[in-house]
Amino acid sequence: MHKAHSRLPRWLSLPVGRAHLYARWWVARGWDSPRAWRSIAIGLVLLALLLTVFRQPLANLLWPETKIQRLLDDGHRALRQGHLSAADGSGARELFEAAAALDPDRGDARDALADTGRAALEQARRQLAAGDVPATRAALELARQLQVPQGELDAIASGLHRRVREPDSVEDLLRRAEAAQAQGRLDAGADSALPLYQRVLAVRPDHLRALQGRDDALSDLLAEAVSAAQRDQTQVAAALLQRVQGYDPGHAELPAARAALNAALDRRRAQAARDLARGRLRQAADGYALVLAAGDDPVARQGLRQVARAWAGEAARLAGDFHFEQARQALEQARALAPGSPEVATAEQALQRAQGARRALETRMPAAERERQVRVLLAQMDGAASHGQWLLPPGASAYDRFKAAQALAPGDARVKQAGARILPAARDCLDRHLQGNRLQAARTCLDAWQALAPGDPLLPAARRRLAQRWLAVGSERLGAGDVAFASRALEQARALDAATPELPAFAERLGNARR
Repeated sequence: MHKAHSRLPRWLSLPVGRAHLYARWWVARGWDSPRAWRSIAIGLVLLALLLTVFRQPLANLLWPETKIQRLLDDGHRALRQGHLSAADGSGARELFEAAAALDPDRGDARDALADTGRAALEQARRQLAAGDVPATRAALELARQLQVPQGELDAIASGLHRRVREPDSVEDLLRRAEAAQAQGRLDAGADSALPLYQRVLAVRPDHLRALQGRDDALSDLLAEAVSAAQRDQTQVAAALLQRVQGYDPGHAELPAARAALNAALDRRRAQAARDLARGRLRQAADGYALVLAAGDDPVARQGLRQVARAWAGEAARLAGDFHFEQARQALEQARALAPGSPEVATAEQALQRAQGARRALETRMPAAERERQVRVLLAQMDGAASHGQWLLPPGASAYDRFKAAQALAPGDARVKQAGARILPAARDCLDRHLQGNRLQAARTCLDAWQALAPGDPLLPAARRRLAQRWLAVGSERLGAGDVAFASRALEQARALDAATPELPAFAERLGNARR
């Protein structure tokens, strides 16, 4: 017993209280031997090893939220990598389903599964375009299991069915594209060269053969565009350029082809302007219309307005000579090009007045009464002219009185003298009102001039002078802050002559003032 006590620690050998009892219990079981200490050490090592091996299962058991988040993170990583499903459970679908099984109420797990279905659908589309039938089937089946909308599934399944009947892998697409290119079928349907090259590049954007083939096919289209432009087939050339730009906006040969088209458009504009100057109105309208068919063109739009103005003048002239059917035809041409223009309205009034004058002429009356009527009408014409009533009020204006007298006695020397007198008066009226900045009155005089001599070569310059005066007065009022008047001045100037050089700058100033 003395020997056993000698092996105890010194504090255990103290025969005092509870420590003495513990010491006896320790010795009685033999735990104070070296062998016992070795067993305890081995047990501790085994416990540490077990904790290391089963740390994660225990953590998952104690903290399930951590496991769900880890599954979701791993699933999103797999989804980004396109690893959508795998038998070993490493696919996005399996990881998201495991997360959903741990907590069925988690909306982010359900959303992640829906994203996986959409990714499977997109993968099926790509594989179908690449001609990989087995991969397409697998992706399509995965999308179906993840409950992607049936309509989208059906569209790909239909394409897959066609592909099975007529397989076209990337190599097959390239072979067909090159064959179509050799036959000159560049862009004439889904089985022509460029659409086939595009299908290859949709799944293999860096495929060298497809890129080179597409570039060569586009060069051929651009050569056709240049040839069409040189033959002045501007609409054909513009359509070809648009198709090329849809495939490759940065193609190296596009600028040269655009330059050829622009040169052709310049020739068309110049020819249309010559036709207009020589009175070939139909040819001028056709030329400007062809320019516009190739794309919006301000010069061509202004040219069509000038053609409309000329047609309206021709209608008024024909009406004045009582050629009513030809006048109506000319008026229709003008209305088709510029339905709301003031020139068309003036020509319509001229036609109505001439028809009224013709009806008055056809009214039988004694010679003495006719003579009296002519004298009265000419006197009324002079009175209206002295008051500046050139076109208004309708039926009582100087122009209306003159046309009525002309209808009654077209060969009368007094009527001819009145006509020769009234035109210079209308011109003087315009100048007089312009000097006083009475612009509305000046417009009335200009309209009278237009009605009396619609083909007068001095008319365009007069219209521009009045437009410029409107802009000058509008600019002055704009400087004083009167934006409303400036806006009205801009509208008046545009209606008179849309090609007035000062218009763009004034419009820009007005736009800045409105902001």
